[in-house]
Amino acid sequence: MSRPPRRYAHFLFAAIQSALTSLIAAAIASFNLIWAGGFLGHWLRSWAVAWIIMLPVVIAAAPAILRLSNLMTRPDAASRG
Repeated sequence: MSRPPRRYAHFLFAAIQSALTSLIAAAIASFNLIWAGGFLGHWLRSWAVAWIIMLPVVIAAAPAILRLSNLMTRPDAASRG
């Protein structure tokens, strides 16, 4: 299986990050349905909607968040010239 070029890593990161975040958030929001029944179906539907919304948000926000976190930290000693 061929891997995409590194220049697309940002999009892969966004897909994985948004999927994981929305999966956990949807599970938390659906948790009360464990005893009432219907948890799995509700969780998967909630996750799908959340992921569709979160993917473009993460794609747009990740570069700014990375720049901000770089501004808030200092370089490691090993990376200094």
